[in-house]
Amino acid sequence: MSTTRSALVIGGGIAGPVAATALRKAGIDARVCEAYPGPSFNIGSGLALAPNGVAALDLIGAGDRVRDIAFPVSDMSLSVGGKIHRVPTLPGVEPLQLVDRSDLHRTLHDHAVEAGVSFEYDRRLIRVDEHADGITAHFADGASATADVLIGADGIRSTVRTLIDPNAPGPDYTGMLGFGATVECDLDTAPGTMVFAFGRRAYYLYGGLGGGRFLWGANLPSKQYLSLTEARALPAEHWLEILRETYGGDDAGGKLVAATTVENLEVTGALHIMPPVPRWYRGRMVLVGDSVHAPSNSSGQGASLGIESAIELARCLRDLPHGQAFAAYERARRARVEGVAERAARINHSKTPGPLARKMMNLVMPMMFKLTDQEKQLGAEQRYRIDWDAVTPPRVANR
Repeated sequence: MSTTRSALVIGGGIAGPVAATALRKAGIDARVCEAYPGPSFNIGSGLALAPNGVAALDLIGAGDRVRDIAFPVSDMSLSVGGKIHRVPTLPGVEPLQLVDRSDLHRTLHDHAVEAGVSFEYDRRLIRVDEHADGITAHFADGASATADVLIGADGIRSTVRTLIDPNAPGPDYTGMLGFGATVECDLDTAPGTMVFAFGRRAYYLYGGLGGGRFLWGANLPSKQYLSLTEARALPAEHWLEILRETYGGDDAGGKLVAATTVENLEVTGALHIMPPVPRWYRGRMVLVGDSVHAPSNSSGQGASLGIESAIELARCLRDLPHGQAFAAYERARRARVEGVAERAARINHSKTPGPLARKMMNLVMPMMFKLTDQEKQLGAEQRYRIDWDAVTPPRVANR
């Protein structure tokens, strides 16, 4: 039986508002504490939500709101040196939903507020005190807050992760910087089509939004690590020059980057992947979303897995005391998220193929797609559904 009546959620991006909304649905009071001075509406570029992620949002009543701001991707293609290969899709599932990250943040925030979730800003967590009847969070501005449990949804640089385990691993840099834009240009790509392109010098992707509009993203190889703040500190003109040098020789990439301007360029900074995190929880603290599992963007599952985990955690806290709930949550999630991360890591190794490798890819891709069992490769990922009504079975916590 649950003993949790209140929760502090640290982080207001994607997993945080979803967790808080799901906790409210579970009868647990939740508030979100965000380090930024306001809602995080201007961070990152576009992303794709997989069918399993949107289905999870349906459980908290947010699925249709997200569909309303998204563009369904019904077809996918692979471009290798300009040669297009159509990628088989998984039958019987709804399309991927291509959505602007800022729009997604805003929608999830507004939905959480309507569900009764409160948000507090300028709350940068620095330490916690655990006691017999709860946990108190202390923030850099001198404020504090107390609840039964504290949930770390504070991203790849998670403070909560280091409070749980000072020796916890941090994120690994993929060797790529992220950029994106929504542009108008002339490409022979139908609306609702996503193209994953291995260009002459680097990888990029783009999707048709209709009306000559395209959302595109670049994975720019860079030996130098630059955080979002560091990358944005450099002039947009600097990045446009590098992007045009890198992608200008590609057919689609050249048109996309030519249509990108200082005004519409979105700079994301370093792209990361989280290695397996040994400890997901300790005492009254637990991790969710990118703070504990952040697969490469190659997975197409990062945001969706964070949404799933947030809702699964709320379900477990609804049914069990927090120690048992945290253990049940980890049992339900670890194998799934680490499996997706391993698949994405394999894809990352092929993002910068040379001329010979691109020729080989063009030769083998048609046959590989014919032989690949899409159900075996993606079925378990995309058909996954959380049974919200199922009661979480108890098991004695081992931590």
